[in-house]
Amino acid sequence: MPPNRKVKDNQGKYERSTGGNVNKPKKQTRDKKLRAGMKKIDDQYKEAVSAAAATQYLLPESAGYLEAEDEMEKTFKVKQDEIKEGVDVGTANKALDLSLKEFGPYHINYSRNGTSLLIAGRKGHIASMDWRKGDLRAELNVNETCHAATYLQNDQFFAVAQKKYTFIYDHEGVELHRLKQHIEARHLQFLPYHYLLATAGETGWLKYQDVSTGQLVSELRTKLGPTTAMTQNPWNAIMHLGHSNGTVTLWSPSMPQPLVKLLSARGPITSVAIDRAGYNMVTTGADKSMKIWDIRNFKELHVANLPTPASNISISDTGLVAVSRGPHVTIWNNALKAGFENRPFFGSMGQNNRNTPYMSHLIPGNKINNMQFVPFEDLLGTGHNDGVTNLIIPGAGEANYDALEINPFETTKQRQEQEVRTLLNKLPADTITLDPNVIGTIEKNASSRRLTAKDLAEISNASLDKAKFNKDIPKIQPDVKGKNSGLRSFLRKKTRNVIDERKVRVQRQMEKEKNTRKRNHQIKEGHITEDHKDLVDEALERFS
Repeated sequence: MPPNRKVKDNQGKYERSTGGNVNKPKKQTRDKKLRAGMKKIDDQYKEAVSAAAATQYLLPESAGYLEAEDEMEKTFKVKQDEIKEGVDVGTANKALDLSLKEFGPYHINYSRNGTSLLIAGRKGHIASMDWRKGDLRAELNVNETCHAATYLQNDQFFAVAQKKYTFIYDHEGVELHRLKQHIEARHLQFLPYHYLLATAGETGWLKYQDVSTGQLVSELRTKLGPTTAMTQNPWNAIMHLGHSNGTVTLWSPSMPQPLVKLLSARGPITSVAIDRAGYNMVTTGADKSMKIWDIRNFKELHVANLPTPASNISISDTGLVAVSRGPHVTIWNNALKAGFENRPFFGSMGQNNRNTPYMSHLIPGNKINNMQFVPFEDLLGTGHNDGVTNLIIPGAGEANYDALEINPFETTKQRQEQEVRTLLNKLPADTITLDPNVIGTIEKNASSRRLTAKDLAEISNASLDKAKFNKDIPKIQPDVKGKNSGLRSFLRKKTRNVIDERKVRVQRQMEKEKNTRKRNHQIKEGHITEDHKDLVDEALERFS
């Protein structure tokens, strides 16, 4: 049967029960408005029938996981070589294996659409590439230690946390900025909807840099020592930090104190990961523990004990949880669901009521530095001492993506338009809260608490009585205290980590007036002419 005939027959299952054809011509009416409305309804109906018929080919109910034929067969015993032989040629070629033994261990980061790969070796080797085509875009060696790297709004810019400062490079490897405020950063996260680069590391400070304006939005002191792990919640852009005392704190750039603080381990936190929906958080500690939290109510779903302490965690688009322990990578399915049968468990005994690993892989003689699931692909990227390796994990990628949000096959023009659109729709840093849906909503219970006329009369009478009572009491003038009074000291400590916009604006104006006076003095002395232009100041003017 021809394919068109199959599609037509499949559409007939979802058409109107009257047996009418969707493409049958309709009776015309003289009313233009009515005719346009009827045409719109018919177009919506055709689109709905086509979408329903396409479910036979999309198969949204089938995730494409590995399945065991009987109870004796285990999916975690299937090796990567066997998977490569069973998949198509295109998927097998995506199993990237880069041997880079001189500058490791490597830190990897994939772009939001999964098309580009950024690698940063501990000994200074940095490279950006289109890993699907094998096209190397930028490669450089900075001759100093590199701890982390991340793409910014797209694959045209990336940031690298080096030995002392954090640097921003373009797609050709040219150094654009040196962020002197971000000292000894060990973890980087970019918030795409806010254009904020968040850094944390050895100093115990969490800093936010607006990469579109160059402004340092906020710098927060954690007061918990060096930060051992950091990730962001993709739903509300809240930063989750792990510390050496076993606590996990949640931060917003507009608050000087952590929003939430919870104890997750009896030792240092080694890694933190959050799923795409923002519902669950997975933490691992140096005490060999792995905990899965429901961050909607901050309660534990599962607590598992690992054979050795885990170093990295990653969660796929479909909810697979990958944990690395030295050279071992273990992946669980259904670990984010409630119930004892979904608790992660090591070993193959009790397969009827325990969640055994979905897949397992060993990279002999290596230690996995970090790992990340490739967006929209059934791949798990790992960075280790000898380079970069992509593992094929069936069912890990989300196939039905939203092209208007993230498009893996975007062209250059679409990328440019998307960058302009996201920049125009940039959300302020003040909108980062635990529940972003609260902002801009109407309080429905306000009418029930509205004061009546009787309540207003009582309040006014009470205020008049109070004023009459305090009429004869003389005003007490406050004592003039010195510069180092207790109140002034308290206010200085309170506002130390808060950036005042008015203060920044006044400082910027004072600096501008200073430069103007200096220029006038140089013109008067004859050092420069009036038409002289300082190219450096003009280039850096937008960051001032």
